[in-house]
Amino acid sequence: MDHVNYILVLLIGLLCSVAAVAGLARRFAVSYPIVLVIFGLLCSLLPHIPHIPLPPSLVFLVILPPLLYVAAWQTSWREFKYNLVSISSLAIFLVFFTAFGVAFAAKWWLPGFNWQLGFLLGAVVSPTDAVAATSIARKVGMPQRVVDLLEGESLLNDATGLLALQFGVEMVVQGTTPTVGRGILEFAWLTLGGLAVGLAIGWVVTWLERWVDDGPVEIALSLIVPYAAYLMGEAVKGSGVIAVVVCGLFVSRRSSSFFSPGVRLQILAVWDAIEFLLNGLVFVLIGLQLPYVLDGIHGQSRLGLLGYGLAFSAILVMLRMAWMYPAANAAWWVRTHVVKQMYERPKSNQVFVMGWTGMRGVVALAAANSLPLTLNDGSPFPQRSFIIFLTFSLILVTLVLQGLSLPRLVRVLRLSGENTQFCEEGEARHLLLQAAIDFLGERRRSAEGEHEVHLYEDLLHEYQHKLEDVDECGPDGSDPEKDLQALTMNHLLLETIRREREELNLLRASGRIGDSVHRNLERELDLSESRLT
Repeated sequence: MDHVNYILVLLIGLLCSVAAVAGLARRFAVSYPIVLVIFGLLCSLLPHIPHIPLPPSLVFLVILPPLLYVAAWQTSWREFKYNLVSISSLAIFLVFFTAFGVAFAAKWWLPGFNWQLGFLLGAVVSPTDAVAATSIARKVGMPQRVVDLLEGESLLNDATGLLALQFGVEMVVQGTTPTVGRGILEFAWLTLGGLAVGLAIGWVVTWLERWVDDGPVEIALSLIVPYAAYLMGEAVKGSGVIAVVVCGLFVSRRSSSFFSPGVRLQILAVWDAIEFLLNGLVFVLIGLQLPYVLDGIHGQSRLGLLGYGLAFSAILVMLRMAWMYPAANAAWWVRTHVVKQMYERPKSNQVFVMGWTGMRGVVALAAANSLPLTLNDGSPFPQRSFIIFLTFSLILVTLVLQGLSLPRLVRVLRLSGENTQFCEEGEARHLLLQAAIDFLGERRRSAEGEHEVHLYEDLLHEYQHKLEDVDECGPDGSDPEKDLQALTMNHLLLETIRREREELNLLRASGRIGDSVHRNLERELDLSESRLT
């Protein structure tokens, strides 16, 4: 019982720390993954900090499935499909380029490493983090085109990296080298098996959802789905990662047809909280691993280890940069000449920032920790602790140094403000309002009685005013005077809603309404205010 209480107190303490530190990070406009990693790192240097391990089973079986699922849910299928050639270049070929590049460098530079150990090290660190890169990219105002590619890469390269890791472990433990044919067949089965499982689970979920319209039940089902997809994908020897991603994309695409508005609001709120808490815990725990990473290394000075960590991180950054420019042009050629897409040649500043945003996270650390302790003959696994240290160093450098440098880099390269999403949203709003006006106009023509005609005319006037206020190309393409009027109206409506809220609270305080009525009306005001803000 004391052990359970200890774990609960530790978990509550971690969650409180995550909430407090992330709140401060957002207040100072810094991406919270960076601040949480630094916080965990500083805490690890304090005396008497309890040992909080980060076992691979916890990462792969508990943390990874829901994070992949929510990331896939938020990914645009249209952009994912449109960018599939470029995403494959990063998620498949860059992984193996990284593994072979590290193998070549490690053989000549790292003590005690041959090319097999180097390939294994490259496989461990090849997957980028699905959370850190995109959250930081969005915060600094990076072009949506770049964010889409980063999202797609980080969703799929975990599967490729884990396959490369499997080959690397076999080469070191068994002393065998997999053939190219076997590698292609295994990758094909990982992909097809994961794809089939993800589609099957997604189809079952969408079928079940059509028969259920109950918030708590559907929330519980949505929490089960990523684990079911991951475990089923692994059970058929396919990729659990691909199964979760495909399932998330499929269910997200179909969700508009089976979620009621109330259930959709509840599910999104729950998943926002789950995503934040899991991400927060992961980044704090990464920082807390420093003492346990260093404990396994002997015979090396701290200064020497620091040099190895920084140099290794620099090599990984250069490998990614070396791949990005020729690969971006090759992907452009394939997309325009083979796939026949209308695709603009990538700009050099966009390619550079894509190369710079190759951040590693918890999957790489879990992969390093999952290495076996011994070889087949019972001897210790060579350089295991050093591999974990180099992986940890790379995570810190790419998350902290590259993450903190991104805002300035985006400004220097003049990448901010290139998004076209405002225009697309403005056009969509215009079409929706026009459809509503056409519908009301048809109903008005068939209306019976003067009262019903006036009702439709009032609604038509309201929608026509809304249509006049829509800026089809967002803030940059709108009239300043019109923007000022809209802002003034927005501010006035917010003040009005807040005055209603004060009156509502007074009614409850005086006993004129009960708590249930207060909650119902408060929810309406909350929805109105959230739309305006």
